[in-house]
Amino acid sequence: MSDIQKIIEGNRQWAERTRTNAPDFFAAIAEQQSPDYLWIGCSDSRVPANEIVDMLPGDIFVHRNVSNLVLHSDMNCLSVVQYAVQVLKVKQIMVVGHYGCGGVKAALEDTPLGLIGNWLRHIRDVAMKHKAILSRCTTEENLLDRLCELNVLEQSYNLCNTTMVQEAWRSGQQLEVNGLVYGLDDGLLQELNFCNDEPDGVETRLAEAVEAVAALCR
Repeated sequence: MSDIQKIIEGNRQWAERTRTNAPDFFAAIAEQQSPDYLWIGCSDSRVPANEIVDMLPGDIFVHRNVSNLVLHSDMNCLSVVQYAVQVLKVKQIMVVGHYGCGGVKAALEDTPLGLIGNWLRHIRDVAMKHKAILSRCTTEENLLDRLCELNVLEQSYNLCNTTMVQEAWRSGQQLEVNGLVYGLDDGLLQELNFCNDEPDGVETRLAEAVEAVAALCR
């Protein structure tokens, strides 16, 4: 059996199981999608959004890229945010990083990376911004963990400052932004103490969340 045939066969088995457990499932989701959540996560194959929060297809609108970045110049990500906020009216946006992120690790290394090096430059900027905090880390593992967390916080902050999120808040739309990090070794999500549902005070909450990360340096 070829690799693509394995994929097709797996799909057939999944569809059959789903129809057996919920006969109306496909008919229902084919009509419309109305998720309450937008997940902005890493492309890493070990961090599938729906599975790790035990939700079904249709429950989460998902955007993934290398190292879960939210950049004001990334029209792909911003288009997803706009559609999620203005059309789907999601109530929660989660920026989800993960420990052991290969992109974050590569950003710390002084190695030519070709095209992706330009993308990871943004993580290096995060590292430079928080150089004083990261200098307190005495092990490579602790340094990588802290930068994974700081990267999530900075991307969450960027998200809060997008025009779509700011406009939603100012119009009174219910919308919350959270920064989370996922543990590959235990399968658990952790909050990073950055929860925002209004346009004011974002900088203060970012500073408080960064201080909480700094306290974990050792």
